[in-house]
Amino acid sequence: MVTLDTEATNGVDLYSKIYDFNNLFQAYTASKQGKRWKNATARFEINAMAELKKLQRALQNETYKLGPYNVFRIYEPKIRDIKSIQFKHKVVQRSLCNNVLEPVFERSFIFDSYACRKGKGTHAGLDRTSEFFRRHYRKHGLEGWVLKCDIEKYFDSIDHRILKRMIRKHIKDERVLKLLDDIIDSTPGGKGLPLGNQTSQWFSILFLNDFDHFIKERLGVKMYIRYMDDFVLIHPDKAFLQDCKRAIVEYLKGLELELNHKSHIFPLRNGVDFLGFHLYLTDTGKVIKKVRRDSKDRVKRKLKKFQELYEKGERTQEQIEQAYGSWAAHAAHGNCYYLIQNMNVRFERIFEGVGEKNGATIKQPARRGKGKRSRNGI
Repeated sequence: MVTLDTEATNGVDLYSKIYDFNNLFQAYTASKQGKRWKNATARFEINAMAELKKLQRALQNETYKLGPYNVFRIYEPKIRDIKSIQFKHKVVQRSLCNNVLEPVFERSFIFDSYACRKGKGTHAGLDRTSEFFRRHYRKHGLEGWVLKCDIEKYFDSIDHRILKRMIRKHIKDERVLKLLDDIIDSTPGGKGLPLGNQTSQWFSILFLNDFDHFIKERLGVKMYIRYMDDFVLIHPDKAFLQDCKRAIVEYLKGLELELNHKSHIFPLRNGVDFLGFHLYLTDTGKVIKKVRRDSKDRVKRKLKKFQELYEKGERTQEQIEQAYGSWAAHAAHGNCYYLIQNMNVRFERIFEGVGEKNGATIKQPARRGKGKRSRNGI
């Protein structure tokens, strides 16, 4: 595998790391994980080596072009339009992200910026927020304040011109820049990034990277954490956070961004909604993490829909177990013992009696994670 070095970062030969065959092969292997059942993935897999060679030649000859998007709408957790690219383009973007964007951008990111970074997922962000809560409690008890913010239509509002300028601070290779410009400009109008692109994840972290340093270094906020466009500041002084909010609003104007109406300062004792959980402190300083009510309602609706699809033969037990297992693993990260037990019962009802009705034998689903036992689980 071609590795990143200082010389490549300065623009000497960064582009070749994208089309290095070992890097493309590893990107292909990672891209197909969990997606081998899809027709597009299966078609690529039949002649994988030949398809990878085609991609390598196109990239090497600089004739590679990003194809059209498949646009579809999702309704959970909120209505959003997703732009998905063909599987071969996902392979290219994964190689680009893994071998160029990640190693180059990572050097400038603060520790407490979370999202697609290694070891910086949702649960790592929750653990870090819990640590901040405990740290604050040891010094100040329950007396304190939380500034919880998120940015209005963040992905749709990212300005291409500003983003390209930021990227050029870190990458000098003209061929890489041309490829990145083509990906960015695949969204017309000069603003917005496709939610389905892996590159969009890294661009969205980078776009607020200088802002992260502004919060930590200029405003001097020690307990600050960001996950994409959601971020939290914790401080014992409400007036200080009010000043911070005004400074944040002014800073974001320079990026042509603005906070949404849900951005407010809350008493720390009330807790905060962050990363799908409601976190709060008890009188003894214990951090409790509860799955938010909207997440509970969503999984109930999904289980009801899964039962309908299973009875019609439109979903297999394996597919349903995989989907439900993801939610159960997420909930198990909090204090949700009784909630998970309740949902396990609903989950197992999906398969009751269907085997006999169809003349087949259905195995009993495995019990899901129990989570951390708490009488506040539901």
